[in-house]
Amino acid sequence: MSTKQEDRVLVVVQLTGGNDFINTVVPYTSDHYYDARKKIVINPDEVLPINDQLGINRHAAPFKELYDAGKMAIIQGIGYPDSNRSHFRGMDIWHTCEPDRVGLEGWLGLAVRELDPGSENVLTGVNIGRGLPRAMAVSGVPVTSIGDLEGYGVMTDIERELLQDRAIETFKNIYSRAIGSGPVSEYIGKTGIDVLNGADMLADVAARYESPIEYADNPIAKSLRDVARIHLAGLGTRIFYTSHVGYDTHANEMTAHPKLLDELSGAVSDFLADLEHHNAGDDVTLLLFTEFGRRMRDNGSGTDHGSGGGAFLFGNSVDGGLYAEYPSLDPARWEHGEDLQHTIDFRGVYGTVLEQWMNLEAAPIVKGNFEQVYPFKN
Repeated sequence: MSTKQEDRVLVVVQLTGGNDFINTVVPYTSDHYYDARKKIVINPDEVLPINDQLGINRHAAPFKELYDAGKMAIIQGIGYPDSNRSHFRGMDIWHTCEPDRVGLEGWLGLAVRELDPGSENVLTGVNIGRGLPRAMAVSGVPVTSIGDLEGYGVMTDIERELLQDRAIETFKNIYSRAIGSGPVSEYIGKTGIDVLNGADMLADVAARYESPIEYADNPIAKSLRDVARIHLAGLGTRIFYTSHVGYDTHANEMTAHPKLLDELSGAVSDFLADLEHHNAGDDVTLLLFTEFGRRMRDNGSGTDHGSGGGAFLFGNSVDGGLYAEYPSLDPARWEHGEDLQHTIDFRGVYGTVLEQWMNLEAAPIVKGNFEQVYPFKN
């Protein structure tokens, strides 16, 4: 089961909007849960139990199968002190590990720099999506970004150049507001068109890929299929990043969240099966994270931004099970009236995958030393 550390790959999936962890890994025997949640609630018969206290939402049935197979680790109670509930600032904190100031360097961009200090391979870090996430952006560190691997391969040179220009403009528009136009221009100037030109090296990857796995027709399934395609092409990518959007479920959560969980769990299951079919599963770990949890009490149609969320790790090398502690559901221990207390700092989770999986020193990347969990097989 062991793989060479220089071959190990980390895939990070951002659940954009704040996944409702309580309705994903459900405390289905807790009176506190059912007292607090009147409408946005998962009943016991809608839960796939993993023990006598917690169960996985039935709409994420593939997760239950992966958990039973020992390939899914659930990290409970993730957060940080005085959690910020703004989507933009909250995600920015998770991307830069800088809760107390606006950070300029993404944690995964710093990891790419450590993995490839000479910037010899513009495909060491690859983002599947438009623009470039802050997590991947570090001045002088080229990262390839591609929105649609299959479509890109059939574009003309002019169409590709226009796409690259639009992606750079998107990056400027988003991040100039947060860190100023100067740092953004400096970043683009130092990385140059390398921010995107690695996409040209991926133009024929889709055509060379073959697999019996039939991914569903939804964005996260397509993104993870592209991750599989690039990884199986053997181009030296060590870190992949992509996102699944729609988790800001203030309203209509009971309609939106089940669909999201169905898409996500199916895509992750198919991705792992794809790797397994190609005998490429042992060197890949997948991390799912979200920028915050949701509050204990529902608001009648959905749930509001809160703390004490959760993350998930998947892969053959993962020692499946529960890690850290589920936040206390006792109202006497809630923060700010309705928030769950976090039980592990998100920077400790990052440190876990950086040090234990990628063999990188975590402290300079996550800006300190934080408690880790131990979810990997020896």
